[in-house]
Amino acid sequence: MAETMESSEKPSFKRKPEWLRVKLPVGEDYAMVRKIVDTHKLHTICESGSCPNMGECWGAGTATFMILGNICTRSCGFCAVATGRPLAVDAEEPRRLAESVKLMGVKHCVITSVDRDDLPDGGSFIWVETIRAVRELNPKTTMETLIPDFQGKWENLQRLIDAAPEIISHNLETVRRLTKQVRVQAKYERSLEVLKRISDAGIRTKSGIMLGLGETSEEVIESMQELKEAGVHILTLGQYLQPTLKHLPVENFIHPDVFQEYKKIGMEMGFRYVESGALVRSSYHAEKHIFNLAD
Repeated sequence: MAETMESSEKPSFKRKPEWLRVKLPVGEDYAMVRKIVDTHKLHTICESGSCPNMGECWGAGTATFMILGNICTRSCGFCAVATGRPLAVDAEEPRRLAESVKLMGVKHCVITSVDRDDLPDGGSFIWVETIRAVRELNPKTTMETLIPDFQGKWENLQRLIDAAPEIISHNLETVRRLTKQVRVQAKYERSLEVLKRISDAGIRTKSGIMLGLGETSEEVIESMQELKEAGVHILTLGQYLQPTLKHLPVENFIHPDVFQEYKKIGMEMGFRYVESGALVRSSYHAEKHIFNLAD
């Protein structure tokens, strides 16, 4: 009888605790961002990544733009972005994005991309054109670029470094032990090398880790230390939320007090800024990350 009951059970999401409730998207600013994104045929990681903060951020008139399409060549176990064969590169995308930034009056622009392992340059030329276009139309706007690892092809990474956005971010995503499970086509050491090269070039460097995938506190602290040794200035720590039943399950929900303890540990390690909380994502409160780091 027990076996029959077990076999009939269907996969389900782990019940979220009270501290993970989010507000529904509403308001004029939200509607304005929605209209600009749709009119200019833009992609946002807010939508593609099923970000829980979309209502808050769009309601404040900000969004994280995603370039190089909305289909990724990788199939990470945590990510809601579609996987498959991407469409051809859109040469007009940098200009459309820059115009949208101007219409929104964004003071600090966050840009990310899907992985484009199908392209010899990994999409780095479009990245550079996007940075140039945003600067041309929005000379007072600062930029954060959340980039892929470019498969360790350092000439592609160097193009981004040479373009010198104010912050270059690359997420470690998880601890060393879980990397092969969470980021199938990525490598832990390669991500650390990406971050070290950015930091060594004198650019403010940022990375993030998701919690709740089965990592231990000792592993989290070890990864934080390795990020610090790689020269990372800004660290984000947030709760992993399972996008669909096909993705990796949440192993545990991290209590807000634990996130605050990690923040304290990170600041004691010497990070310039630590954003740590259940709903924190890479671009959450990104404007604080640069304006609080003004030299």
